Amino acid sequence: MGYACPVCDDPQVDARHLANHLAFTAILGDDDHEAWLDDHVPEWAEEGEAELAERVREFADEDEYPQVFEDTTGERPDRDGGRSGELFESEGHGHDHGQAGHAHDQELPPQADMEMDEDTQAVIEEARELTKEMLAEDEAEDEDDEAEN
Repeated sequence: MGYACPVCDDPQVDARHLANHLAFTAILGDDDHEAWLDDHVPEWAEEGEAELAERVREFADEDEYPQVFEDTTGERPDRDGGRSGELFESEGHGHDHGQAGHAHDQELPPQADMEMDEDTQAVIEEARELTKEMLAEDEAEDEDDEAEN
């Protein structure tokens, strides 16, 4: 089972994939997808993946597709963690979008609880430290700019 895109009939494995397909296609400049979203899901750009998926599901035709989608076949033993496409749902990524109404779910993606070897842990820790330094520098620059104005 899956959903047909209400604009172009491309098959999507589930409502989340459909929401991503519609939004990304619209953002990348497809006027038909953007117009459909504007007509059927006002303020779609302010919604997260899960919210948009719930809203677009009601407009899409559910259908049988002969194709087997990779994430309908269960866990793959050769791959750790979950499926990709967790774009909107990861929490704790520590940045401010500056957009009202933008929220993330509280769950971490499945990859976040994977065991890491020492080298990987060291790289992650270094990346965290560099990110903290970068954010602190940005904050200091913002404060300096505000003080000048």
